[in-house]
Amino acid sequence: MLRHLDIRDILLIDHLELEFQAGLNVLTGETGAGKSILLDSLGFVLGWRGRAELVRAGAEQGEVNAVFDVTGCPAIHELLEEAGLPVGDELILRRINTKDGRKTAYVNARRASGDLLRQLSEHLVELHGQHDERGLLNPRGHRALLDDYAGLAPQIASLRKLWRARGAAFAALGVAEKRIEKAREEEDFLRHAVAELEALAPQPGEDAALDKARRRMQAAEKVGEDIARALQALRSDKGAEGTTHDALRWLETVGDEPAELLVDAITALERASHELALAADGVERSLAELSFSPAELEACEERLFAIRAMARKHEVQPDELDDFTQDLARRLTLIDGSDAELSDLKKAADLAEKRYQAAADKLSAARKKAAGKLDKSVMSELAPLKMERAVFTTEISASEPGAEGYDTVSFTVATNPGAPSGPLAKIASGGELSRFMLALKVCLTNEASGVTMIFDEIDRGVGGATADAVGRRLQALGNEGQVLVVTHSPQVAALGAHHWRVSKAVAKGVTLSTVAALSADERIDELARMISGDRITDEARAAAKALL
Repeated sequence: MLRHLDIRDILLIDHLELEFQAGLNVLTGETGAGKSILLDSLGFVLGWRGRAELVRAGAEQGEVNAVFDVTGCPAIHELLEEAGLPVGDELILRRINTKDGRKTAYVNARRASGDLLRQLSEHLVELHGQHDERGLLNPRGHRALLDDYAGLAPQIASLRKLWRARGAAFAALGVAEKRIEKAREEEDFLRHAVAELEALAPQPGEDAALDKARRRMQAAEKVGEDIARALQALRSDKGAEGTTHDALRWLETVGDEPAELLVDAITALERASHELALAADGVERSLAELSFSPAELEACEERLFAIRAMARKHEVQPDELDDFTQDLARRLTLIDGSDAELSDLKKAADLAEKRYQAAADKLSAARKKAAGKLDKSVMSELAPLKMERAVFTTEISASEPGAEGYDTVSFTVATNPGAPSGPLAKIASGGELSRFMLALKVCLTNEASGVTMIFDEIDRGVGGATADAVGRRLQALGNEGQVLVVTHSPQVAALGAHHWRVSKAVAKGVTLSTVAALSADERIDELARMISGDRITDEARAAAKALL
């Protein structure tokens, strides 16, 4: 709710402070007095697009401050929290425009963007008038208005979840289809490669083991004869082992005193004989291990070359062939099981689609039911507004499915029975359009929303009992919250809970607009002026009192 508006050096206003209250606030004044300047100023501080040049002539900059009571407005609090701005029950907007066109905005004393102002304004103010493209004349917002009227928020929230689940199910199916299609394109290669690899069955570390065995066998061809000679030199009768054994036998036959002299020598020979025996055994074992047939070398080399050729073919290391084989086998398994996988994913997607469709159908039915109710309600409001022959219709047509269903909603009118219907802004004349919009707004406003509603000369083109009907509906809207109306109708102005007069005067060659809150007696004079014109008569005052 708008509480305070402070305007400095904007157009024809040098400095103006206004305190607004709940209920119906009416602004009256002569044509050209500056009533539209108030709306321009409010639109400026809310970030709306408006006049390019707002700064008062001779001033360096213009400034507008607006204070709103946002108690119980969670949407406002969420926007402020997301922007990292102070949150409270009072919202202070400030915007400055320099004479060279630069604009600066502040929200709760912190710098903010014009985009944030516009987002906040969506929850602060509704502007309704004959040229309003943001409110009821915008067909893109008609579905949301109907949904709010019908209280369909819970159903829409549930449908959004089903839409996301549907999207996720079809996305998973699409990913699987592409993956399996790609896998099937290489199915022949996979089957051939797996069969070839499994037939070869390379093992981790096998390449190194085969290479080592091959090198050993190749080396054995070169050193085998030398090792055999060494063994002969050790083991033959005339070899080292035999000669040592003979020497030991001869010395052991020596008796008496010479034998005592040979103890050390005999001990050394015994030790040498033992070591020579060990050496001969080792050489013999080595010779046995190095012994191989040409067929063994050939088989080793064939296996080694086959593994290395397979590794080069698949561009992996020999030790990676086993893991590579398992990977290809897993891909084949996916292909073999793809039919079952796709079947499960298709079932899940079909189920998600059915659930979404059922909920969307239910929501569409609820909208159609609410549309009929809204049409009857608007028609009942049109009769007192002297438009009983007009026809209002909420048209619902099918469109592309989405998170909020598949309905397109459009408010259409026909000014006379049998006449073609069409969009509000194209079919109705100025006065008719104002009354259509008022009737629609009265029907759509079920409870106070905390939003300030502004009606800009919505009573243009009507008078008498019709103007009184317009005023009473504006008064009813004001009873639910806060309404500001710019009016030239005394019947409407008389129903205001708070009355403001806009006037324009020339002082020292400078034209300035002022706005003043009217007392009870001043209201009588203002209404009398609206009734009779510049010359206020006793009859006009009496009529004004009667209206009040």
